[in-house]
Amino acid sequence: MNIWNPVRITWLHRANPVVKLFLVCSLFLMTVLTHDIDFVAYQALIFMLCLLALSGVRTWKMLLFFIPFLLAFISSSSSMMLFGKGDTVWWEWGLFKVSKESFYRGLHLGFKGIAFACEGLLLVTTTSSVDLFYSLMQKLKLAPKYAYSFMASIRLLPMVWEEYVIRRQALKVRGVVPIRGVRGAVNRAGMYVVPLLAQSIRRAHRVAAAMEAKRFDGDRGRRRTYFYPSRYSRYDLLTIALLAAAAYGAYAAAGHFPWFGIGDVRFD
Repeated sequence: MNIWNPVRITWLHRANPVVKLFLVCSLFLMTVLTHDIDFVAYQALIFMLCLLALSGVRTWKMLLFFIPFLLAFISSSSSMMLFGKGDTVWWEWGLFKVSKESFYRGLHLGFKGIAFACEGLLLVTTTSSVDLFYSLMQKLKLAPKYAYSFMASIRLLPMVWEEYVIRRQALKVRGVVPIRGVRGAVNRAGMYVVPLLAQSIRRAHRVAAAMEAKRFDGDRGRRRTYFYPSRYSRYDLLTIALLAAAAYGAYAAAGHFPWFGIGDVRFD
């Protein structure tokens, strides 16, 4: 759970989570509606640089997290390249056919995936879940019963993992040797699922009873005071200016310094 802890706090961490959530959703929409391959390629590049500079996470750790996105880029783009339709065929062998159109469509799809990942990580790495849900309750009037339920579930995840590790070590100490094959997989699932489910139900019941005792319900929760007030600040304006400038910079760079120079890439 501490893997996203930043080693330094940037001004993007101090921006209001609701503002960042709205901006990231707007960037998602912009990326979805982008058909120019140069524009989406510059989006991926610029937002990647913003992520490395403003996330506060160590660079080597962030590059490590880019490995799954690189694999997703390769898999999605290669699938479109090898099986997509096109008129200008460059290479063909059996079921595989690489055409000019499918090649650029594959790159377009891969760059979109990288852009989505960088935009999402900008929000995840600079916003804690507690701050986000407190801001949603105070600014967007999210019902506290939903917000606190999400926060409780996030806090309980490390406990579930710890119980899984304890259960595995206990079985190992008792000398339980798992059976191989499908039967063994079903047997192992029974050894873990039932105890973990029972413990989770007990813990959820205790949390629900504690929240009810503190009068967290759907109506009174809206009139509660908050220990962590969510406020707007000048950092919100800086965030809006930064992401707007990043989007415009990607658009301007695509117009003046195109990498591919083929214009829009359609999937019809």
